[in-house]
Amino acid sequence: MNFIQTRGIDTTKPATVTFSEAILAPIASFGGLYVPETLPKLGSEFLEKHLNSSYKELAKDMLNCFEIDIDSSVIDEALNLYDKFDDRKNPVPVVKVKENLYISELYHGPTRAFKDMALQPFGVVLSSIAQKRRENYLILAATSGDTGPAALETFKNRANVQVACLYPHGGTSDVQRLQMVTEDAKNLKVIGIHGVFDDAQNALKRLLDSEEFKSALKEKHVALSAANSVNFGRIIFQIIYHIHSYLELVRQGAITMSEKVYLNVPSGNFGNALGGYYASKMCVPVEKIIISSNENNVLTKLIKTGKYDLRGCEVVGTTSPAMDILKSSNVERILFDMFGFERTRELMEDLEKKNFYELTTEELIKLQTCFDADYCNGDEGKKYIKDTFENDNYLMDPHTATCMKSYKSCSNQAIKTIAYSTAEWTKFSPVIANALTGEENTEDIAALESISKTASLAIPAMVKGLFSKEIVQNTIINKEEIEKEILEFI
Repeated sequence: MNFIQTRGIDTTKPATVTFSEAILAPIASFGGLYVPETLPKLGSEFLEKHLNSSYKELAKDMLNCFEIDIDSSVIDEALNLYDKFDDRKNPVPVVKVKENLYISELYHGPTRAFKDMALQPFGVVLSSIAQKRRENYLILAATSGDTGPAALETFKNRANVQVACLYPHGGTSDVQRLQMVTEDAKNLKVIGIHGVFDDAQNALKRLLDSEEFKSALKEKHVALSAANSVNFGRIIFQIIYHIHSYLELVRQGAITMSEKVYLNVPSGNFGNALGGYYASKMCVPVEKIIISSNENNVLTKLIKTGKYDLRGCEVVGTTSPAMDILKSSNVERILFDMFGFERTRELMEDLEKKNFYELTTEELIKLQTCFDADYCNGDEGKKYIKDTFENDNYLMDPHTATCMKSYKSCSNQAIKTIAYSTAEWTKFSPVIANALTGEENTEDIAALESISKTASLAIPAMVKGLFSKEIVQNTIINKEEIEKEILEFI
């Protein structure tokens, strides 16, 4: 399968590229992104075929349907990393919480967040390609808290790869920060910046598209790629768990095959939602994809009004910081799929130059046939955490809690909903402890111990051990110094 470009073709890049080329150099012409030339049309036959398959069997067959140019043995090695999740037979449990609400738990990997689902296998694939080509790569990662730990975990000590990870200093939980700053592999560099996630992501995109930066790397015999969901190597693995979650509901007898469901996705950079959109086009019967946001609710406004308006906006710090994002990169891939490259380029140029774009009435209607949205503020989220724990005996993190409001406001509750839990309770313990007991813990360790006692849950060893590990990554800089810091690291 070939990959094409969301904003059309300039004179610097070929019209189509292979999968491996798209993930090695993920920024396309005019600053756009790569997307599949066509999506595999799998249909109900694919679902029937995999009703009794393991997660790895499902994943392998879906990747084969994309006809990606990766050796089968490399794909097997990548998918075998799911064996290290909490339950090797079922790395993504789907749990019934309410009568028609099921939660797909995506956080059972090594860093306790959903980014492991894509980044664990992605690290193997990218490192393998680099070795095969006898090239060295710098992988850039910008994180609001979960991509960073997952990227560092998958790439540490891998051959032919170095990683520079940017995160907003003071903008993550203690656990997320410790997962990054205690990594001591020599091929990893963690950089805290004075700013917000959008500053980190803007720097990443600028460097990926900078010929001067790439030339400086070339002098050091290093090429450039990225671990964020601008890279389709992330997205392709995120499609799989939407298919798996649907099949889990069939296996549990909650739905019959071909029965439609809602997909309810807490959304920041929109990669998780995009995976659900592609899954719906390929084979999963979806009534609608519901986008759940926090106070940084640009996505809700886009889907409700057709306006992506960042004029005068600044990122608001919230209780669900992984969603504290204003520029959601993967919306661009939706725009391309619905409206084509010329319109996508026009809209994205308006966003970059004017901080604003507006869909036509017809375009908005088309968007709303697939998506609905609502947002949930921090106080509402904490109430949902408390109520769901006390009434349904289910403990969720603040990102998952945003789905509870949109479940009520956006869905016909006679239709089953799959909501996606993107992080374990351990990642955001001060918020959860406050929701459950009203206590104010400023440090994660006290909150973890409180929740453990209240909910009778053990703190996972991989989390508890972070607080005694040595901090080895101490770099904190202004965003203007990012390029210089990375080149010194290389």
